[in-house]
Amino acid sequence: MILLAFVGANLPFANQRLFGVLPIGRPIKSIWLRLLELIAAYFAVGILGRVIESRLGNAFPQDWAFYAVTASLFLTFAFPTFGYQYLRRRR
Repeated sequence: MILLAFVGANLPFANQRLFGVLPIGRPIKSIWLRLLELIAAYFAVGILGRVIESRLGNAFPQDWAFYAVTASLFLTFAFPTFGYQYLRRRR
């Protein structure tokens, strides 16, 4: 599950396609589109994790702190490709 979260967090910054598969009209995606993809990936991974948890046994109710921690972890996972895409020096 952690590996899936890492891949989902890095996917918006790793390529120039919408959700990794659909080509867009522009050669470079905007940061807002990448953030929208990041939010969608967070919810997709969260829903998949919830489904897996409910299939294995009882799904436990989560409080706001759980979502704050998982969102922070998801953003931390996204940093390597974010740094590569926006913080590297280009010649």
